[in-house]
Amino acid sequence: MSKRVLIAGGAGFIGSHLCDYFIKRGDRVICLDNFITGSRQNIRHLFPHKRFSLVTHDISKPIQIPGPVDIVLHFASPASPPDYLRNPIQTLKVGALGTHNALGIAKKKRSVFLLASTSEVYGDPLISPQREDYWGNVNPVGPRGVYDEAKRFAEALTLAYHREHGIDAKIIRIFNTYGERMGLEDGRVIPNFISQALRGKPLTVYGKGRQTRSYCYVDDLVRGIDKMISSRLNQPVNLGNPNEMSVLDLAQKIIRLTGSKSRIVYKPLPVDDPKVRCPDIRLAKKRLKWSPRVSLTEGLVRTIAYFRQEIQKRSL
Repeated sequence: MSKRVLIAGGAGFIGSHLCDYFIKRGDRVICLDNFITGSRQNIRHLFPHKRFSLVTHDISKPIQIPGPVDIVLHFASPASPPDYLRNPIQTLKVGALGTHNALGIAKKKRSVFLLASTSEVYGDPLISPQREDYWGNVNPVGPRGVYDEAKRFAEALTLAYHREHGIDAKIIRIFNTYGERMGLEDGRVIPNFISQALRGKPLTVYGKGRQTRSYCYVDDLVRGIDKMISSRLNQPVNLGNPNEMSVLDLAQKIIRLTGSKSRIVYKPLPVDDPKVRCPDIRLAKKRLKWSPRVSLTEGLVRTIAYFRQEIQKRSL
């Protein structure tokens, strides 16, 4: 049966892919966004669709959604370091007040609720890969703390609503995800490298590039989100690709795939930048029967094609 799905942050990178997914599945989608970091371009193709509606609103402020809502997905938040460093107060507000308001809707409508949390809750981890029962190593007053602690509070509030009010609440911890619709100036490593390589600019590597990351293509993540929604799990679950590689190796791979002549330049490592970031996805494999399918090469080729097209549009 068709469901009515509210996606807070639905004009963002991941949120817009979720809008597509649920529309394609035959559901009705309410996209809620204030466009601080989201983009109308990401959802413009859905405007004529009868089962799609857009509500321009900041979820940090109270809102009434008329009619039934079967699923509430809370993806509203700046997610890249440049975005949350530019908007520190808004980031904290959407993690606290925004989560509270989204949970209030789910409570009133008796909806399934899913919180988009992040691998950043682990901070600069002292263990690798990171399991869901690891409490993390977070600097609460560092520059990245506005994002890390907003998400940690959001997780605590989500499970408090589950325990106190019986809400069917889910939490996913998203590890580095990439794909089409990321902004050219997003600030995260893959869009940074692709934009620099396609423009013939030097690729900026921080530190010596030995810090490691793992990269999950957005289609794989969306599939995992759908499995989480229909699961019986009411605890945090890691969603990401466990294939780990160094940032320097990634830079060299993107240079090869783009055919760029760009060189690599090195800059000081930012404060509290994690040295390792890799998910333990055994829980997702066992309980959700989920694991990534798209290889890094395949995902990067698709993403590079999208970025190449966007750069060409800007040059016209």
